Amino acid sequence: MLIGYVRVSKSDGSQTLAPQRDALLAAGVADERIYQDLASGRHDARPGLQACLKALQPGNTLVLWKLDRLGRDLRHLVTTAEDLRLRGVGLKVLAGAGAQIDTTTANGRLAFGIFAAFAEFERALITERTTAGLAAARARGRMGGRPRKMDRATLTMAMSAMADPKAVAADVAKRLGVTTTTLYAYVNGDGTPKAAGQVLLDGPTMIRKGAKPAAPSPSSQTGRA
Repeated sequence: MLIGYVRVSKSDGSQTLAPQRDALLAAGVADERIYQDLASGRHDARPGLQACLKALQPGNTLVLWKLDRLGRDLRHLVTTAEDLRLRGVGLKVLAGAGAQIDTTTANGRLAFGIFAAFAEFERALITERTTAGLAAARARGRMGGRPRKMDRATLTMAMSAMADPKAVAADVAKRLGVTTTTLYAYVNGDGTPKAAGQVLLDGPTMIRKGAKPAAPSPSSQTGRA
C-alpha cells in the first residue's frame, strides 16, 4: 500500500499543495491516503506527519514529492528514515535530490541503507561523546547523573516530615523538590538521618560573604582608655 505525505511551509495561501498532490496521485497514491501539513518543517507542529507515520504498517511505502518535505533537518531526516526501515516501511521520493530513493529498486535499497549507516554513525558519536564527558568528569572528582538537591534546611524538613508514621515518602519528596531516591539517600523511613544526612548536618556552617563581624561585648572593652 502506498501512503503519501505533502507539506508547504506557509498557510496564508501563497503556497499550494496541488503540485505535490498531483505528483503523488500520478504515482499511484490514493487521494484518501495522502496526509498533509501547512507548517514550517523546522519549527511548527506537524500533526499530519504524525498521523501519517502512525498509519504506516509493515509492507507499506511512504511516498514523498521531495525529501525535504519529511525531515526538519538532516538529523531528523536520518532518524525518521531509519525508524521506517526498522518498521519494514519503504520510502519513495519522486523528485529533487532524493529522487534516487525507491526501496522497490536495488539502487533505492542502497540509498535507504545509507540512511541506516548515518543513523548508526550518529549513535556511535553520541556514545563516544557521552563516554568522554563522563571520563572527564570523573577525572575532576565528579560523578555522572543529576546533582543532588539536598541541603541542610531541606534535610531538616525531610526528617521532620518522615518522622510522621503516616508520611508517604513520594509525597514528602515532591513537596521538597527532590527525588524519592535522594530523600532515602539522606533520611531513614522513621525520620532519622542516614550517614550522608548526618555528614550534612555536622558540616561546617558557611559564613555568608560580606557578613559583618559581631560587635565586641562590653566586658571585652574593660580597662581600655
